[in-house]
Amino acid sequence: MLHAAYLIIAFPLLGSLLLMTFGRRLGEPVAGWLGTAAITASFVVAVVVFFGVLHAHQTDCIPGLLCQGSPIAPGSLLNDQFVQHLFNWVNVGGFHANVDLLVDPLSITMCLFITGISAMIHLYSIAYMHGEEDFTKFFIYLNLFVTSMLILVLGGNLLLTFIGWEGVGVCSYWLVSYYFQKDSAASAGKKAFIYNRVGDVGFLLAIFILYSQLHTVSYVEIFQRAGHLSPLWATMAVLALVLAASGKSAQIPLFNWLPDAMEGPTPVSALIHAATMVTAGVYLLCRLHGVVNLSSTGQGVICGVGLATAFVAATVATSQSDIKKGLAFSTVSQIGFMVLAVGTKNYEAAIFLMVAHAFFKALLFLGSGSVIHALDGEQEMVRMGGLRKVLPWTFGTFMIGWLAIAGVPPFAGFFAKGSVLDGVFAKSPVLWALALLTALLTAYYMSRLFYLTFTGEERFTAVGPNGEPGIEHPHESPWHMRFPLVVLAILSAAGGAIDLPWVHTWGLDTFLNPVFLTTTPAATNSGSTQLFLAIADAVVAVAGIGLAWVLWRGKAARPELTPAFLKRVWFWDDAYDAVIGRPATALSKAAAIVDDEVIDGAVLGTATLVRRGADQLRKAQDGYVRTYALSIAAGMAAFLIYLVTRVFS
Repeated sequence: MLHAAYLIIAFPLLGSLLLMTFGRRLGEPVAGWLGTAAITASFVVAVVVFFGVLHAHQTDCIPGLLCQGSPIAPGSLLNDQFVQHLFNWVNVGGFHANVDLLVDPLSITMCLFITGISAMIHLYSIAYMHGEEDFTKFFIYLNLFVTSMLILVLGGNLLLTFIGWEGVGVCSYWLVSYYFQKDSAASAGKKAFIYNRVGDVGFLLAIFILYSQLHTVSYVEIFQRAGHLSPLWATMAVLALVLAASGKSAQIPLFNWLPDAMEGPTPVSALIHAATMVTAGVYLLCRLHGVVNLSSTGQGVICGVGLATAFVAATVATSQSDIKKGLAFSTVSQIGFMVLAVGTKNYEAAIFLMVAHAFFKALLFLGSGSVIHALDGEQEMVRMGGLRKVLPWTFGTFMIGWLAIAGVPPFAGFFAKGSVLDGVFAKSPVLWALALLTALLTAYYMSRLFYLTFTGEERFTAVGPNGEPGIEHPHESPWHMRFPLVVLAILSAAGGAIDLPWVHTWGLDTFLNPVFLTTTPAATNSGSTQLFLAIADAVVAVAGIGLAWVLWRGKAARPELTPAFLKRVWFWDDAYDAVIGRPATALSKAAAIVDDEVIDGAVLGTATLVRRGADQLRKAQDGYVRTYALSIAAGMAAFLIYLVTRVFS
């Protein structure tokens, strides 16, 4: 079954190629169904390979596969990690990199939720993108996006991962700026692209450092040789990886691009935030856990970045009026929790939250898309309210996503976020208190968003603040959009069962343990401590929901609770504009002056000097014989005078 791993990538790649070739001829909706079928086939293969991984730890390696710790020939199994060799790739001097797929519990877990949720998003998009002029092109981009993400997580070496890493970057640019006729969308696409290129510098530095010290880019060999890294080089590699993760997973200082990415169609937001791009940075840190474990300084930086991002983004989310931007800052904050888990070496908890977050964040974004679809593109929550009666399916499923992300038991978010907080408590009660405060903010801002959207009076029928006409007949979404909402709602409600504590002895934690080979930090907490932490998590969730109810019940706006510095993201973009943007603009203007006046002046001045000299020389070439005869006579006279003076001197 493990031999089929390459098909996980092949199906969406084939889907994109078929759409490129025949998409215009197929048209709407057939092109959408083809793209959806390709991702669904990839999911089916991922399920098959998953069962192969489950079975593999009880058997020897399968012929044709590499096992960690063995040469190319089949050997004994170690850590449930297999490398499927597809073909040779780069062989320059002493540098070797093949196209190999690393199939292990971590990569197959990523593949399962990437393909499964992406299939739901593709199905949803068939109805959501109905009538779009570039319908086929949209599904080409979606298939390529998923293909790139699968290459990223299945790549058996850093170089192949980097190919997928760049692939999701360029696809995000295409999708975020899908409505490129709008200046805001074009700018958002460029912003996402540039911010991610800054993070890519960190990834490249990490590759250079690890190769210079370990002489390999293969993950299997990096796992084996990581112990040879000195503390200094390990710390430098981890810091480079943090920069890479900050760009792709939208963490401080490179988180600003993600809220602006809401300019793309809502299915794109769901795909980026839930199933693909923003999880890539966390995955990379988890994949290279053996390097992260060697640097306590690097772990401290990771904790600081994750906690700071989670808190800052949560505070900003409390003041957003655009429903999609509120969810975007929520994603930034939730990814911060995952990064915090990595910093505490609680890798299983980071992946658990990543999976659960994929469930409820995809649900919330697609639910917001259903609301926007019903309100003819309206995204401002001040013009919503009272939608629970108008959109019963959207209301019911969105409510489950809201309770899940708020951390209310027994929904998935309670167990997933709780596993992160338990590990943080084991490391530092102070960090835990700050993280718990952030969890309180999460429950508060998501409840505010829910109340403003679905409860209270119907504000969408009134004329908008800028003269927008009222919306008289909002409508529930078609079944293509409702079905994914129902599936994701079920997963958001029951997803915590994949790693419920105290209930079973086998789950996601046990499945991933052969990869990380570490004891979960939360395991050091006593039973009474775990019970206390679980109660604290639940109390905080209920408190956040109650606080939002008290403050926002029957309210459409409260300026005192939405200060300018939160609306403007702690003036983060303003600071970048002041420190980088304006000086760079001034430098560019100065460079333009130098280019015009100095460089162009020198070039044009030389040309002018040559032209004027030629004009003077041309006077001597007037075409008259008498002039040439006079010149010859004068020359001869001068020569004779010279000879005479030499003879008599």
